[in-house]
Amino acid sequence: MSETLRLEGVSKSYNPGRPGEVQVLRGVNLALGRGEVVALVAPSGAGKSTLLHIAGLLDTADAGRIRIGGREMTGLPDAARTEARRQAVGFVYQFHHLLPEFTALENVVLPQLVNGVSPQAAQVRARRLLEAVGVADRAEHRPAQLSGGQQQRVAFCRGLANAPQLLLADEPTGNLDPGTSDQVFAALMALVRESGLSALIATHNLGLAARMDRVVRLDQGWVV
Repeated sequence: MSETLRLEGVSKSYNPGRPGEVQVLRGVNLALGRGEVVALVAPSGAGKSTLLHIAGLLDTADAGRIRIGGREMTGLPDAARTEARRQAVGFVYQFHHLLPEFTALENVVLPQLVNGVSPQAAQVRARRLLEAVGVADRAEHRPAQLSGGQQQRVAFCRGLANAPQLLLADEPTGNLDPGTSDQVFAALMALVRESGLSALIATHNLGLAARMDRVVRLDQGWVV
């Protein structure tokens, strides 16, 4: 199986070498195969978000290597990191972070326009994604006019708008009630499977974690 993501010896500390230094990640090794969906489970404050941010090139590690789609990402200059992130990585957060002044459709179109896709092609893909998660009928509504579950489904579509190789999700159903969480997670999994991408999904919900291909745990800075 080819790999979408590989982390080797990734370490990260805050306030290094000073009083109050906190070592969050300690030589993390992790690989995701193409099409694999992996749950990342750990207590709050254990470093899940830090790990996701480093894997997604939003933050830099103190040591270690990161490869996405077989391409070495370690040490890239900022402009190259930004380009690689835009091309290869999609993000979904616990809170949807949709732009309130734009419709659901526009929120999914905009990342594509930034990536150089034509407005017509961007709209076609956005509508297809919204349809896939069951909110096509809400395409012209702004986030404030959507339920929490609908907002998060739109956020999923935005995360996949540029057809990334890798999706990173940080507690993507954490703000939803259990019934809505289950429905929204099912929609996310269907979309991920259809797209054939790899996903690393941080969650506290062990029931959702069990529905993924594999579960890894972050314990005292190590992935086990």
